[in-house]
Amino acid sequence: MFCFMVEMERIVKANDREYNEKFQYADNRIHTSKYNILTFLPINLFEQFQRVANAYFLCLLILQLIPEISSLTWFTTIVPLVLVITMTAVKDATDDYFRHKSDNQVNNRQSEVLIDSKLQNEKWMNVKVGDIIKLENNQFVAADLLLLSSSEPHGLCYVETAELDGETNLKVRHALSVTSELGADINRLARFDGIVVCEAPNNKLDKFMGILSWKDSKHSLNNEKIILRGCILRNTSWCFGMVIFAGPDTKLMQNSGKTKFKRTSIDRLMNTLVLWIFGFLICLGIILAIGNSIWESQIGDQFRTFLFWNEGEKSSVFSGFLTFWSYIIILNTVVPISLYVSMEVIRLGHSYFINWDRKMYYSRKATPAEARTTTLNEELGQIEYIFSDKTGTLTQNIMTFKRCSINGRIYGEVPDDLDQKTEITQEKEPVDFLVKSQVDREFQFFDYNLMESIKMGDPKVHEFLRVLALCHTVMSEENSAGELIYQVQSPDEGALVTAARNFGFIFKSRTPETITIEELGTLVTYQLLAFLDFNNTRKRMSVIVRNPEGQIKLYSKGADTILFEKLHPSNEVLLSLTSDHLSEFAGEGLRTLAIAHRDLDDKYFKEWHKMLEDANAATEERDERIAGLYEEIERDLMLLGATAVEDKLQEGVIETVTSLSLANIKIWVLTGDKQETAINIGYACNMLTDDMNDVFVIAGNNAVEVREELRKAKENLSGQNRNVSNGHVVCEKKQQLELDSIVEETVTGDYALIINGHSLAHALESDVKSDLLELACMCKTVVCCRVTPLQKAQVVELVKKYRNAVTLAIGDGANDVSMIKSAHIGVGISGQEGLQAVLASDYSFAQFRYLQRLLLVHGRWSYFRMCKFLCYFFYKNFAFTLVHFWFGFFCGFSAQIALDTSYWTFINHVFIWGSIAIYFSILFTMHSNGIFGIFPKQFPFVGNARHSLTQKCIWLVILLTTVASVLPVVVFRFLKVNLYPTLSDQIRRWQKAQKKARPPSSRRPRTRRSSSRRSGYAFAHQEGYGELITSGKNMRAKNPPPTSGLEKTHYNSTSWIENLCKKTTDTVSSFGQDKTVKL
Repeated sequence: MFCFMVEMERIVKANDREYNEKFQYADNRIHTSKYNILTFLPINLFEQFQRVANAYFLCLLILQLIPEISSLTWFTTIVPLVLVITMTAVKDATDDYFRHKSDNQVNNRQSEVLIDSKLQNEKWMNVKVGDIIKLENNQFVAADLLLLSSSEPHGLCYVETAELDGETNLKVRHALSVTSELGADINRLARFDGIVVCEAPNNKLDKFMGILSWKDSKHSLNNEKIILRGCILRNTSWCFGMVIFAGPDTKLMQNSGKTKFKRTSIDRLMNTLVLWIFGFLICLGIILAIGNSIWESQIGDQFRTFLFWNEGEKSSVFSGFLTFWSYIIILNTVVPISLYVSMEVIRLGHSYFINWDRKMYYSRKATPAEARTTTLNEELGQIEYIFSDKTGTLTQNIMTFKRCSINGRIYGEVPDDLDQKTEITQEKEPVDFLVKSQVDREFQFFDYNLMESIKMGDPKVHEFLRVLALCHTVMSEENSAGELIYQVQSPDEGALVTAARNFGFIFKSRTPETITIEELGTLVTYQLLAFLDFNNTRKRMSVIVRNPEGQIKLYSKGADTILFEKLHPSNEVLLSLTSDHLSEFAGEGLRTLAIAHRDLDDKYFKEWHKMLEDANAATEERDERIAGLYEEIERDLMLLGATAVEDKLQEGVIETVTSLSLANIKIWVLTGDKQETAINIGYACNMLTDDMNDVFVIAGNNAVEVREELRKAKENLSGQNRNVSNGHVVCEKKQQLELDSIVEETVTGDYALIINGHSLAHALESDVKSDLLELACMCKTVVCCRVTPLQKAQVVELVKKYRNAVTLAIGDGANDVSMIKSAHIGVGISGQEGLQAVLASDYSFAQFRYLQRLLLVHGRWSYFRMCKFLCYFFYKNFAFTLVHFWFGFFCGFSAQIALDTSYWTFINHVFIWGSIAIYFSILFTMHSNGIFGIFPKQFPFVGNARHSLTQKCIWLVILLTTVASVLPVVVFRFLKVNLYPTLSDQIRRWQKAQKKARPPSSRRPRTRRSSSRRSGYAFAHQEGYGELITSGKNMRAKNPPPTSGLEKTHYNSTSWIENLCKKTTDTVSSFGQDKTVKL
């Protein structure tokens, strides 16, 4: 007897498999495949017989087994039916074999598990809930773990979550202080018997609630204590964790959708057509059966003398009944099974065309395009919506320092002989850096002027690079080869510190109170007096340091819109120049921030620092007081310049997006990345432009706020259209839906919608999602940021269900798998985040730009060829079948065939192969050298078109044909629009009148849009590691901080942890205060 219970909470005891087994928790084995040996045959047959034609032919086969009604042998149906089913089954089995292979590869990975007081190598699939696992640097996390201890101080560790949310910047996780004391002591870890009571398995990546009971005390657990499966341990030598969720219960697998059986719209259309044709076939059978009954009752008696019928078999009604089934068998060729065989062969050929396409071959990685399924090719030609990941799909996720403005001069441009900017190409020689032993080999810069300024000792340039080397949260370490390695919180900071390093200002190391850099070969240690960290309200970060000469300096970097307000009035001229440079950088899609500094008086700083200490010790309004002190000291800054960092797009992304937009395909970006980063990429690849009429940002924190923001956005976009339309529409639901569709088609102008993850969760509720979908479909571009993998799939399902549109999802990481499985077509990019997306996809290639050729070339060809084939096939078979219907009137409705099987098979072969042979024979003959030599005057190939167009009669024929073809259509359209206008025509006419009547619309100034891009860097990462650095919690004990005359305040661990958790969870929602459009 099996009992299925819903798990309400999870209770896990460490190092006790017997205790945990009574709860029957899932083991760590994963299954992404659809079948196994036992279930393959029944499930696959069930899926195949969902195709109406297969079920139709099965019924036909059963009828043919009855000799009283069948005039055809049964093997004429069973052989092709078995062939079709076998071919499809083999293809499905092959696809599932690769899924099994992938599952086995993951399940057989090795992990060190603490068993019987010693570490043993175990396969991932043998790991159980409650086990304690040891992870080492750069290892994948095997299951969802409670972090117990690590090699870093205070139980800290760094993880990369690219497989979960697409972000490659590092996240901090920290163990409880009571468990971090366990360290790497195997005996103490083996004696650990804590009990965790936590939430049941769920798909929420950013939330965890639980309590650890150990040593007669309870400790609260949150998401900062958990390391999820799919993460990679980075910059941490080792850590120990206790398994909480395993296998299918992990949050990664909870967010992975199930593999679905995908069918094309042509397949669904064929199911409908088969039903209609079957109805048509029944009508023909009934007509012929009635004819047989009439014929038998009136004429058939005259022939029974010769047929020796029994007296009991003289019923004309029963004869008609048998004749009906006989004709159902004979006329079944109206939808022959060869149709499906032919379709599968055509699809297979199209798949090989994709695999063989050299224009979709990526030579750098020797990766060809691959059609991983053969049943969806024609669906590629009907795509209406594309759902794309950002990181690794649109971008390379590589930040590169490209240009900068220092003291009113731009560096990074390469002038030609006429002092004009030229494009940087592969032929240009990069700069030869000063300290070759410390440079990053991958960094290239082409403007020699900056190096000249550094060599000449330009103080502004030196101070600019000094800010880049000092004002950051980067951690440094040396690898085994003695090379300097940077641990960066975000790729942006890494790009800036690496640029300073290559220009001779090398960040070497830090302690809680000092920063050491190498300035043009000289080691210089700065005393770190204060660290004013970044957050989404300040949009800047600053450091206050004392240099070896005893001067106190404040160095700051951040969003230009914020930092420019803090400048001293004497910067007016430089501010104007730098602002122009920032606009130029933003126009090129670069991510920018401003750089400034200030000299501080020693006495003033001591007074300010004393007030800061008092604010830190305050119990009320602590954050507000600290923010006020930060504002006070970050004023009267002196502007140094600005930086421009490029988030590299993949090659050809802009052209691909433009082409797909021209094809009326809508592209939605679904990313787990931050809002401003996603917006910047939208601008970079021309999905978002400064010429858009409006950009709506939805950032509500509850369902009521989200609904209100969606309503206001719809009013801004289409309120006028709806008001004028209401006069023409009654309140019936069908007509209202028709109106919504017309309003969508007649929206004038370009709009964009941006919505974050927590708002999307409320928007996907049943009573709000219709508003979301209506607004999104009226926008040219939609960007969903901070979304979970499951939310990506929900957005795809929303469009599939309510728009009845063909969708395509494209991504490169494990966080895109559920989206890829949900869409009609799933495309995987073999990028830097593994092959999970490729293994779950229907098509795969190496670069986003190949999507254009896949859809507009292969998709169009496949759809066009399939439609032509089906039209011809139905024409041929209807013509053949109706011959037998007509023949029934001449054979006494006796269900005799006009042409035997061998005859029509022979005719088919003659016409098919004969027509192909004749076509190619004529083609080769017409273009052969021999014919041209025999009849040179009959083949004036050169200039043939030019000579023909010199004839006046040709132009007359062209003109008359054009007029005769176009004029009736134009007259008909003109009369119809004016005499019988549709609702759509009326709306368009009203919109044109409104445009003429109202004054020219004033669009929002371009500077507002570009400033959003220009400030992009400052929004592009979470709150930094500033408090973590100054607290010393991430510094190793072997490097004690030096004492100094000015001691810094060290916060207690409890307040620091609470602050970090609070500020991390508030990061996503805080951007709503600086929306592009105030809703």
